Amino acid sequence: MRTLVLLIALAFLSSSAPVTESGARLQLALLKYNGGGDWYANPTALPNLAAFCNRALGTNFALDYGTVDVGSAELFNYPWVHMTGHGNVVFSSAEAENLRNYLIGGGFLHIDDNYGMDPYVRVAMEKVFPELSFIELPFDHPIYRQTYTFTGGLPKIHEHDGQPAQGFGLFWEDRLVCFYTFSSDLGDGWEDESVHNDPPEVRAAALQMGANVIEFAFKQ
Repeated sequence: MRTLVLLIALAFLSSSAPVTESGARLQLALLKYNGGGDWYANPTALPNLAAFCNRALGTNFALDYGTVDVGSAELFNYPWVHMTGHGNVVFSSAEAENLRNYLIGGGFLHIDDNYGMDPYVRVAMEKVFPELSFIELPFDHPIYRQTYTFTGGLPKIHEHDGQPAQGFGLFWEDRLVCFYTFSSDLGDGWEDESVHNDPPEVRAAALQMGANVIEFAFKQ
């Protein structure tokens, strides 16, 4: 897996379209988990993000996304995986070990709290990395300064409880393996315009930040 991610990163850095070793177009993936939370939320988000990255970054992502169970060996086919929802998240011991191996081996997980997920996903990720804690990333972290610059950190897409948007990370051997976006609702901003009726500038900020997350993941 790590070899595959390195090959993809080299392709990205050389302005070539990311492809797999077999030459197929890469897919972004959505993580399916147990516990009752709606892992399937925001169904139009990843296709729109892939299309935006293809236009803005010169990538060649497939517009359809993969759906992968957290405990499946298929997880290792996707270098970038997105996780979202509003409620409970439960990882079995085997699922936590599989996700841990995937992330240590070179994979990248983006978690986007769609409001209400935070207390559950933190417990679940503690099972994956009991020795690590989420660290809030400073505004000058490179993930906020890729093709697009966000001097104030994460953009605020939707308001919930008056809390600021925050970006947290889990680092394994100085590599950011998991980026957790809290109280931002990035995924809502990626959805079709008709879903939330967000202003164009808000949707643009969400897609640009999403592109930064992908760009950083492939280049770090």
